[in-house]
Amino acid sequence: MKVDMNLLPMKGHYFLFNAGTAPVVPFITTLAKQLGFSSFIVGIVYTFLPIMGMLAKPTMGALADRFHCQKTLFLVFITIVMTFFFLIPFIPPLPSDSGANIHCDLVSDVQICSDALSDICYGKKIADYGNYNSTIKCTMSCKAEEEFLQSVCTKWNQTQYCGSPNRLPTSSLLTMARQREGISVDITDNNKPVTLAQTLSFTAYLAPKHTSQREKCIYIRLQNVEFQSHIMVIPYCDTFQEASCEMSCDNAIISDITLNPKVKDNEVVHLYQFWLFVIFLVLSWVGQAVIVSIADAICFELLGDYPSKYGNQRLWGSIGWGLFSIIAGLIVDKFSEGQQRKNYFPAFVMMLIILFLDLVVSSRIKYKQLRTSSSILRDMGKLLSEFKIVIFLLWCVCTGMCTAMIWNFLFWYLEDLASHHGCETKAWIKTLEGLAMGIQCFGGELPFFFLSGWILKKIGHINAMTLVLFSLGVRFLLYSLLTNPWWCLPIELLNGITFGLLYATMASYASIVALPGTESTTQGLVGAVFEGIGVSLGSFTGGLLINHYSGSKTFRIFGIGALICALVHFIVQYFWSRRVTVLNIHERVTTPLNGRIMRF
Repeated sequence: MKVDMNLLPMKGHYFLFNAGTAPVVPFITTLAKQLGFSSFIVGIVYTFLPIMGMLAKPTMGALADRFHCQKTLFLVFITIVMTFFFLIPFIPPLPSDSGANIHCDLVSDVQICSDALSDICYGKKIADYGNYNSTIKCTMSCKAEEEFLQSVCTKWNQTQYCGSPNRLPTSSLLTMARQREGISVDITDNNKPVTLAQTLSFTAYLAPKHTSQREKCIYIRLQNVEFQSHIMVIPYCDTFQEASCEMSCDNAIISDITLNPKVKDNEVVHLYQFWLFVIFLVLSWVGQAVIVSIADAICFELLGDYPSKYGNQRLWGSIGWGLFSIIAGLIVDKFSEGQQRKNYFPAFVMMLIILFLDLVVSSRIKYKQLRTSSSILRDMGKLLSEFKIVIFLLWCVCTGMCTAMIWNFLFWYLEDLASHHGCETKAWIKTLEGLAMGIQCFGGELPFFFLSGWILKKIGHINAMTLVLFSLGVRFLLYSLLTNPWWCLPIELLNGITFGLLYATMASYASIVALPGTESTTQGLVGAVFEGIGVSLGSFTGGLLINHYSGSKTFRIFGIGALICALVHFIVQYFWSRRVTVLNIHERVTTPLNGRIMRF
């Protein structure tokens, strides 16, 4: 089999670009979750990102067509992507507090409540810490009221807190508050005595073997406490007493639980971490969007009269994505052993190295744009006046919304399932996600990209569009039925239709209808509608629904919606095809004539 050397660097770009982004792109949302951002905030950010891509794709495409600088822009944006992606792991997490409560009774406990404790694995991990007699050392600072102080004095034998003036007239209270550090004031009435809340600082020793978890709270036995006298005290009270505390422990699991974000969703926009995340992600996303649209335009120009062979070039991207997504998942889990939070930095290093190789290989592409358009805007206006093109763009919006759920929230959903299914699954979740991407690529995209030309010739672009929507509906309904995240793996085989055939259909149809000299602009326009409108709406809607309902219900809603869109698309195309028999737009059709390929 003869290899076209002119297309070899193009194959290399598809392989390396997808291999370089695979270790990073699928994990961005879960990294954002680890930084402390909610699903609602992530949904808002991913609503905004495709809009920027929508503006950048046709703008950069028109610039490339106007000044014949496709290759230059191509290389510049690869550099932008690798630079700003690499900066993301250096963003610090959101500000957090380390709150806990002491429940003092005949047997005392430390209560820790957090949204993170919807994960049932935390209690088991703490209980399994060390041997049976192991203790966890924590530094605690507690706000103690009068009754608690009395127990500290009499039961904990801390005489320095005996006889503390805990109820004073307001004037005396204000004087003492100014003189003594560590005393906070709760004034109820200017003429009534009030209660002093004194700060207690001590070292606590927790017994992890005596750990229980109920709902979003965990309870760990408070075995001993130690004050400045360095004498161990067994903490207990005759009647139940409670004190709120700040704590810092030498155990990574407890430290991770107690680090709850201080800020609410409506306050996140005032934090520099949020804006760093948005800026780095926007520049990376815009770079990817421009690279994809210009790369496809260059590829179709290199293919000339053989646009059906696009899938044979693009399948190398699936190979790169599938191979390195599996490797990235394994590496993240490996470097995260013994850590409560996942260490994504090795994946970002992989991205940097591979995209640098892509920059070198892409510079070897031999391409020069020869065809021009006398008026790009006029030609695009002609294209958008056609009813079938409008239907095609609406199809791009629908499929873009569904694709947003897979890109942005599938792994989020799988991690939620893993946290409720079993701690062993949780420990290997990144490996599972890598395997899922591998199956998506090797079991789905790869064969369908390879066969896309044959499929499109057999059933046509219109029927392929209906098939894609129907398959998306089936895929999402299957997701909604999952209870064990490992069962997602066979579902990922549908990615061949829902992305491989989708992308080949979208890119080839855009290439077919593009007027001479508007190839980059047309690819940019179609990509902008798919991502800027479709993916944006899908990200916003998906983030909102997951935040208010559950991942299962959200996928069910999207699945039903996709099936309805498939039915509507089929009906509209069926009746329109009976009314109109000739597509009154410029099309490139290839037919054999005397052993040659003619375009007319």
